[in-house]
Amino acid sequence: MKKTALKKYAVLLLWFFLPFLVAAQSRLQPGFNAGEYADLLSLFFFHSSIPDSADRAGKEDPYRLEYNSGDLGLLNNWSFYVRKGNVGVINIRGTVPYAASWLENLYTAMIPATGELHLNDSTVFHYQLSAHKKAMVHAGWTIGLGFLAPGVEAMINRSHRDKGIKEFLLFGHSQGGAIAFLLRSWLEYEKQKGRIPADVALKTYCSAAPKPGNMYYAYDYDYITRGGWGFTVVNAADWVPETPFSVQTLTDFNPTNPLLHIVEITRNDSAGLPVKAMYSTLDKTSRTTQQEFKKWMGTDVYARIKGYLPGLKEPVYSEGGNYMRAGVPIVLMPDEAYRRKFPDGGGEFFIHHLFDAYYWLLKKDYPGR
Repeated sequence: MKKTALKKYAVLLLWFFLPFLVAAQSRLQPGFNAGEYADLLSLFFFHSSIPDSADRAGKEDPYRLEYNSGDLGLLNNWSFYVRKGNVGVINIRGTVPYAASWLENLYTAMIPATGELHLNDSTVFHYQLSAHKKAMVHAGWTIGLGFLAPGVEAMINRSHRDKGIKEFLLFGHSQGGAIAFLLRSWLEYEKQKGRIPADVALKTYCSAAPKPGNMYYAYDYDYITRGGWGFTVVNAADWVPETPFSVQTLTDFNPTNPLLHIVEITRNDSAGLPVKAMYSTLDKTSRTTQQEFKKWMGTDVYARIKGYLPGLKEPVYSEGGNYMRAGVPIVLMPDEAYRRKFPDGGGEFFIHHLFDAYYWLLKKDYPGR
């Protein structure tokens, strides 16, 4: 009788604590979680965390769509899901096959990581994306951020207030991943200014993302997401994370870098090397290249974007183009089997960039996810 009573008591306790146990297991944890990334990757491409369409009819999706922004600005878009366990998910769409969306990618002139953008005659987007004065970011994706960020912030605050959601996943693939970098940075500084509750936790996966800013932006991003809260997932065969073009000049260095003082250091060089002339030529070449990029990928692209955003004022560009990767890298490495399944050539430029390639490599590299 005693054993039977104990079993009944144990069952009652289990039923009582089960919701709390499930919630605890659903809470966000630092560190790369391959299963979590797989869910978000599928959600991005299929609007369901269940990638196999045949399985969707018989399975309940733990992610529930609650909001879609519709197209904004240069055809940017974001969705809000709630995952079981009361975790919010901000899902940022990538490039779509229209000129306006591609022009956003091509607008690679750098602008300061803190400033303001006049998006139209009535909207000024004030932003801070780094604490470092030398930090710079991609002009096009910052414009995209300007159209998305206020709505995302309002959703986070409303979900926190009305539903008690305190943990949020940020995700984007390709262009969506680039904007996810900037969104994570913007939310960090909004939080520091008291515009988002202090107990909000953010975890970010930037998938197949291009480089979002310069070295000082990357340093800041890695610092604010330290401890396992910001990841960039890359297929090593994918060309998109290689972009944009990067040009490094002497102005990109920290002031104590000896290369900035090489002429003074080698003034009494007995070998008689033409250091001054050499460095002057190299510096001039890199600066000229950077100026050409600023003209072609700044002013000229802006003139085309004006056709889609007539109220957008041209920002003041930074003197820089030293694009760097950000986030803890999760490298998905192709092998011979992958190369047979996803061969180069044939004009399929995005063969290594889309769901099938990333998901195949994820299953190979993280079989126990």
